[in-house]
Amino acid sequence: MLTRGAVLREVPGRFEVVELELDDPRPGELRVRMAASGLCHSDDHHATGSQRAGRIPLAGGHEGAGIVDAVGPHTPGFAEGDHVVFSFLPSCGKCRWCAHGMQNLCDLGASIGTNARWDDPTSFRLSLDGEPVGQMCGLSTFCEYTTVSTASAVRIDPSIPLELACLTGCGVGTGWGAAVNSAQVRPGQVVIVMGIGGIGVNAVQGAHHAGAAAVIAVDPVEFKRDVAPAFGATHAVADIAEATELARSMTNGQGADAAIVTVGVTRGRHVGQAVRAIRKGGVCVMVGLGDVRSGDGDIPLMEMVLYQKRLVGSLFGASAPSADIPAQLQLWRQGSLKLEELITTRYPLERIAEGFDDMHAGRNLRGVIVY
Repeated sequence: MLTRGAVLREVPGRFEVVELELDDPRPGELRVRMAASGLCHSDDHHATGSQRAGRIPLAGGHEGAGIVDAVGPHTPGFAEGDHVVFSFLPSCGKCRWCAHGMQNLCDLGASIGTNARWDDPTSFRLSLDGEPVGQMCGLSTFCEYTTVSTASAVRIDPSIPLELACLTGCGVGTGWGAAVNSAQVRPGQVVIVMGIGGIGVNAVQGAHHAGAAAVIAVDPVEFKRDVAPAFGATHAVADIAEATELARSMTNGQGADAAIVTVGVTRGRHVGQAVRAIRKGGVCVMVGLGDVRSGDGDIPLMEMVLYQKRLVGSLFGASAPSADIPAQLQLWRQGSLKLEELITTRYPLERIAEGFDDMHAGRNLRGVIVY
């Protein structure tokens, strides 16, 4: 069938809407009519070239939700009409990591950078003028219809609005999990979150939900500082130096229990600043992606050893999507997790480039494409 979708034709470049040819689903696959897709910085990393795309042209988008339109042959567990949220990291349910509840590290994730099928880097489901088109994370949620692996689909309650549910496919789980799973925030702790965008604001939510006594949001953009308290921040400051001093004033000079780095384009200095902001035995959690072309770093090695500080990476909030996505949606139902409030602006597909411009300008917590 034909579908419209937003693609990158070159890097650096901008997403443009074109008409694509979409293959029918094969065994183990679904065709999904998209309802909504979040605009995430990870897609922008591919547009700027700070992260390498495995295939150009590339159909972008990895945070999305929709309704199953067709089910591939010999594909149990799904039916036409099912409502699904995509996990940008697939899970096979069989490998060592999935067996231990660490679905975010599933072996299938090793292939997402090819923008092809997990088991065959030469197999694609989209084409443009006869040329294969890659799918961001195997999903391409910037398309009106897409064909995906069941390893990336999580079935949800159809009563939940899909434009809210889509946010749990990346931003919510990544930020919330960074605080709850990776930083393991405990009641009464002091937490710093650097960068209050679509990921950081959810790290604030996660730290607040875990019972932190103080959640210090750091962002140079006034709009983001203004909205942070609504998500659980107790303080909002413009720079990490001020946040560090504030944390020390609350902890007898020791520093924050945890610092979570969710800066859109993370650099070594951000990590070094966060490590310096935490106490002895504290944890710095790295979430934001850097430029693969850069090897810069500024980590106080002596402090890491003498103060027994910990530096950990956090991929998709160290979550198990098939369990955590429904759990987060249940928290929303209970009023414990904000989703509607995360969406600053809704865009039609034709205005996707404007959405990324707004991201760069700091005007959005999360922009969402609504089909």
